[in-house]
Amino acid sequence: MVKKSDQLKRGIFESERRFRLLAGGAVDYAICTLAPDGRVIHWNKGAERITGYPARAILGQHFSIFYLEEDRASGLPAKALQMARKEKHAVAEGWCVRRDGSQFYASVVIDPIYEKRRLVGYAMVTRDITERRQARADLDASESQFRLLVGNVTDYALYMLTPAGIVANWNAGGERIKGYSPSEIIGQSFARFYTPADQAAGKPARALKIAEETGHYEEDGWRVRKDGSFFWASVVIDPIRDSDGSLVGFAKITRDITERREAQRKLELVQRQLAESQKMDALGQLTGGVAHDFNNLLMIISGNLHRIRREVTSERGRLAMSAIETASERAASLTSQLLTFARRQSVNPQAIEVTERITALRAVLTSALGGLVRLDVDVPSDIWPVFVDPTEFETALINLVINARDAMTDGGTLTIAARNVPAEAQVAVSVTDTGEGIPDDVLSKVFDPFFTTKPVGKGTGLGLSQVHGFAHQADGRVEIASALGKGTTVSIYLPRGTAAAKPTAAGHSVGGSATVLLIEDNPAVADASIGLLEQLGYTVRWASNAEAALSEVDANGIDVVFSDIVMPGRMDGLKLARAIRERKPDLPILLTTGYSESARDARSDFPVLRKPYHIQDLSRELSKLTAHGPGGVTNSPSADAPREFDAADHDRATRPKAKARS
Repeated sequence: MVKKSDQLKRGIFESERRFRLLAGGAVDYAICTLAPDGRVIHWNKGAERITGYPARAILGQHFSIFYLEEDRASGLPAKALQMARKEKHAVAEGWCVRRDGSQFYASVVIDPIYEKRRLVGYAMVTRDITERRQARADLDASESQFRLLVGNVTDYALYMLTPAGIVANWNAGGERIKGYSPSEIIGQSFARFYTPADQAAGKPARALKIAEETGHYEEDGWRVRKDGSFFWASVVIDPIRDSDGSLVGFAKITRDITERREAQRKLELVQRQLAESQKMDALGQLTGGVAHDFNNLLMIISGNLHRIRREVTSERGRLAMSAIETASERAASLTSQLLTFARRQSVNPQAIEVTERITALRAVLTSALGGLVRLDVDVPSDIWPVFVDPTEFETALINLVINARDAMTDGGTLTIAARNVPAEAQVAVSVTDTGEGIPDDVLSKVFDPFFTTKPVGKGTGLGLSQVHGFAHQADGRVEIASALGKGTTVSIYLPRGTAAAKPTAAGHSVGGSATVLLIEDNPAVADASIGLLEQLGYTVRWASNAEAALSEVDANGIDVVFSDIVMPGRMDGLKLARAIRERKPDLPILLTTGYSESARDARSDFPVLRKPYHIQDLSRELSKLTAHGPGGVTNSPSADAPREFDAADHDRATRPKAKARS
């Protein structure tokens, strides 16, 4: 029988044999045995592969052969063995040398081997970790570069939050944008960046919850800097999870986009202004397209009213005529206001004194305000003149006053003020009331045509529209400010003018019975105009087109030319007037129109009478040109004091008949 001791020995021998086979066959690790003095006494295939030494070339050599020359000079191999004996284990990483002189980075483990407490050698395991070290170095470099990049980014606040929203790190962008240094903010809750209202509403916690649940959170909103100032921020929050999917924190990116938001708001404003301009242009084209024909119709109505006035004797008939005349004037006023709002009104800008105009209107304004509203005027003596159309200026001021009065149902104070604006070379004329104010949702609509908050029949919605159109047509602007319960201020900014010129009497002296050449393509309008001219005592010749008019002028006997601007054919009234002026420079010319773009150019060369006109308007303008009445009686009415035309004018002697109605 085999003894147990023999079996044990054979078992140990077999175990050692297998271990030697295992160690000898391992190729990823250099496994060798060292004698107590450090000489190599065993060598495996992994050691041969890693170091390049075959067993026959290395056995008996000192293991220090694997160390760099400088390490051997410093005694590093002996220190490694000493540490292994002392600590029972020695682990180190460092550069080693192959047989061919190339270097590799190694992980070295040395364990002492004892037999009956006597040191019999060392077991040394070496692994080539050059690639791993390089990968780790590359990773470290990448992380370092990333930290450097993030840390030095100044346009973005890039930082980490704990799951509870505590700031874990901080970059230069965060310090620049929010004003906190790293020592001031790390460890603090990110909620302090939110406005008090957002904090009270729980917005910070809600943002983290949305980011955690959906994987992303993004918004634009107000944030607060260290100094308490607000900025408009673009914010992104993303959750960070480990390999198990557990939440470890949040990555937060904040950018100050205040300037971009302001630029966007300015762009939207410009786009709204462009849309407003396009709307105004479309409205102007629509209005201008019908204004000429509409005013011609009103001209026919108002002209014939004067003609038949004497023939109506009954009280009922006179009342009917009065109602027709009032309606006609109202229609003409609405058309004029609409044209002004659309900036298509023919205007005659000139330098006027603001103080004088307001003083002249004060009695009318006081009367319009009634007894419950007090009128204050605050216009300094050194206020500049303005360059505007006087009639449109007065109309705008009256519209503002009436509007302000209607806002003070229980009475109050209305103030008309003016001040110079040197930076813009403008004068600001403002009307302020102490009324109920205008709600924000209404304030943006008050200048829209036909918009009104007044009851049906109490307003047309064109008063403030006229003010808006007048200001912009005068190269100015209008602003409105209002607060509920505190009143409203409307300010018109108008261009500064030179010293206002005083009107002087001038004209072409005409003796005897004056003859007017009327040029009008619409027979009905021509008939109404002839009736008015004949009532004024003028002899009238009528031409329906430019060619016929030039023939009449060449035939002589014409004292005044009165022509419509809008006429069919290649030559309109303005071109005709210039042609007549070339032929007869001293012949007075008066133009008229219900609406025409050409009227803007005509103002600088010829006076323009707007349709529909009254007989007193026609009389005044013709008297200015002739400096005498139709029958040789001197007339010198000024622009500010037109001649009154009453019932006595209808009782003239036999009127001369119109000539050349062709």
